Amino acid sequence: MSHQRIVLADDHAMIRVGLRAVMEQQPGWEVAGEAATGGEAIALVRQLMPDILVTDMVMPGLSGLAVVREVVTASPTTRIVVFSMHKDHSYVREALRAGALAYVLKESLTMELVTAIQHALEGRRYVSPSLTERILDAYAQLDTPASDDPYRLLTAREREVLVLTAQGRSSVAIAEQLALSLRTVENHRTNLMRKLDLHTIPDLVRYAIRRGLISLDD
Repeated sequence: MSHQRIVLADDHAMIRVGLRAVMEQQPGWEVAGEAATGGEAIALVRQLMPDILVTDMVMPGLSGLAVVREVVTASPTTRIVVFSMHKDHSYVREALRAGALAYVLKESLTMELVTAIQHALEGRRYVSPSLTERILDAYAQLDTPASDDPYRLLTAREREVLVLTAQGRSSVAIAEQLALSLRTVENHRTNLMRKLDLHTIPDLVRYAIRRGLISLDD
């Protein structure tokens, strides 16, 4: 039986304890390390090169989305499963676009996470069934952006600020969520709007909807 090494990244210690207990009940699975921040997660993956990374979307420092993007480059053989409380389609879409193979809601039964990991180990996508099948199909058929797509010029942080701004979050709220200064958030917004040739917040919202980064429900 093959041996599968897993890294858990979540800023809540009790969640990690619970996940470790479930993971280590699975034959051949080992939790090789735990991280409480995005930076710790990336460092552990670089050190351990695990088979699976299970990561939250919102953590101190680097966000889960930034972790996904970094791990895809730093350890291409590591399959990434996002375990998050966020149901927003924009979070799911961006996580899968960034390179995650699975997205599981924390409200799900823990065994659903086991199923998602099994799918990821086989190189297959998995999204919590409570996220509609229609949305899952759309994610699975995502096209690679064209090389001249200005969206590709955005940094991970700029993409996060884009989505949160389009969802109507204030600069103060975004700064708090991403653990950034207010000035940094505003600089990111200025830079991303310049790169996308957008001039007003309504322009930004319309762009995000057209791009599929947010839904009208958001």
